[in-house]
Amino acid sequence: MSFFNKLKSRLTRSSSKLEKGLEDIVAENAAEPEASETPEPEAAPKPQTRSEPEQSEPPASEPVSLPDPTFPAPGYVPAPVTEPVEQENAQPAKAPLDIQPALPKADPVPRKPGLLGRMFGAEPKVVEPRRVLDDEMLESLEELLIASDMGVDTALRVSANLAEGRMGRRLSVTEIKELLAQEIARIMEPVAKPLPLFPKKPQVVLVVGVNGSGKTTTIGKLASQFRAAGKQVVIAAGDTFRAAAVEQLQVWGERAGVPVLTAPEGSDPASLAFDAMKKAEEDGADLLMIDTAGRLQNRADLMEELAKIVRVIRKRDPDAPHNTLLVLDATTGQNALQQVDVFRKISDVSGLVMTKLDGTAKGGVLVALADRFGLPIHAIGVGEQLDDLAPFDPEEFAQALVGLEPDARR
Repeated sequence: MSFFNKLKSRLTRSSSKLEKGLEDIVAENAAEPEASETPEPEAAPKPQTRSEPEQSEPPASEPVSLPDPTFPAPGYVPAPVTEPVEQENAQPAKAPLDIQPALPKADPVPRKPGLLGRMFGAEPKVVEPRRVLDDEMLESLEELLIASDMGVDTALRVSANLAEGRMGRRLSVTEIKELLAQEIARIMEPVAKPLPLFPKKPQVVLVVGVNGSGKTTTIGKLASQFRAAGKQVVIAAGDTFRAAAVEQLQVWGERAGVPVLTAPEGSDPASLAFDAMKKAEEDGADLLMIDTAGRLQNRADLMEELAKIVRVIRKRDPDAPHNTLLVLDATTGQNALQQVDVFRKISDVSGLVMTKLDGTAKGGVLVALADRFGLPIHAIGVGEQLDDLAPFDPEEFAQALVGLEPDARR
């Protein structure tokens, strides 16, 4: 399964919320389809009756021979004959199911295809309801985007761009989805950047975030992917307060063939980071990835501890850390904005990784983050497997977020 299909299938909570909202908005005051959109079915030809014969009757004075009664001509009315005809033994005319008579030339009447027609692609195109884009509809759209955790400022900007030059036009749900995807992708295009790699060895990557955001799993996945790309990677288990985090990193290290440096439980994480830099230099490693303990952005003591790690790292290398990745949990919604604001002041955040997009209806927060901070988004995660973390693609994300089908993509 491609990552786009996986992303789309797992962003169902966000996309279904937007899709249902758009359908309600359009249906609320949908306009009648125009004649150009829905062809008017033409009147069916009147059935032939004996009182309205298709052909004029021949003169009664001229004898007429009867055709084979098995194949009567359509609308045929027998003329009087000189010899008596025995009506009791006359064979009744067969129904059109047996023999289809030639109908008068007329434009075909549109009919719904049967089972075979549907199987072979003869299903008629469904005409979507449309609604005129006016101030009321625009306000409803803004409220829907805000409810999807896109944030007030971003929702207003997206709605305004969508409406520019389109006020008074009649739009369908699919058209609105496509326009929304274009606006979202335009906002996110500048921030879609892979994790930069530098010639400096070791390149120090510090990974920070709040409790339960997915830092440890993200480090394991990134280390495994860089190792598969031919990079020599070392991991430092800087969460010295949680034995489970160290064990989890060791499992990932064994899986990827990457060494994991640890320290006794309760040790100073800044000291471990310093020793890990020395070890990585000696081994000639390309990348040193340092895990840190999860900490709430409103805990001043824990944030000061993180600042200490940064200060100690810079004693060994004034330019380190070369990357500071903030791992965000998508389920936190608008709280992610506050996390970015605080962490970037303490540890000079250089890029973002968004996890758990598969378990939330708040995928729109990523759009708000891109619009407000402009920080690079290196990767997004939609699950626990190795290939569930992938580089961020703004177009694919925008299309999956609004629920566009693959065949509707441009």
